[in-house]
Amino acid sequence: MEILLVILALAAGLVFYGITAYNNLVKLRQLVREGWSGIDVQLKRRADLIPNLLETVKGYVTHERETLEAVTQARAAVQGAGDASPQERGRLEGMLSGALGRLFAVAEDYPELKADSSFIEFQEALQQVEEEIQLARRYYNGTVRNLNVSVESFPSNIVANMFSFSQEEYFELENETDRAVPNVSF
Repeated sequence: MEILLVILALAAGLVFYGITAYNNLVKLRQLVREGWSGIDVQLKRRADLIPNLLETVKGYVTHERETLEAVTQARAAVQGAGDASPQERGRLEGMLSGALGRLFAVAEDYPELKADSSFIEFQEALQQVEEEIQLARRYYNGTVRNLNVSVESFPSNIVANMFSFSQEEYFELENETDRAVPNVSF
């Protein structure tokens, strides 16, 4: 009789642990999705700023067509990414950041542009969005880390494997030069 009670208590403990581990994994997966949604919102905000910025710049920068086209193409690639993986989105966003950095470097040669109030407003808005992207990226990567640790750690990895929970990708830019926020201060 005592052995039966011990076995029942152990079984109840295992079931309770399984339920707790499962619910924790579900919570972590939802936090990862929320984090990705936050990144996506900020990336869309940045993409929405770019056409107005380009229109402002076009009036001043007449000989820099290649730079303007690079920004336009990079933005189009980012917008076409849709449900791409974090790794692919990071690569595309890195290309866009690089193109924006080149655009702002070109703008250095145009004092009238640097003094234009619309251009200054777009710079400030873009800087704010870049900071928000950085915050959203940190949040997302933190939630991915927590999920990945739970998926890999014993004994929660047993529950994760039983219910097909898998690791998620971090959102990282492809190379060190792309990791820098484009310089938008004039």
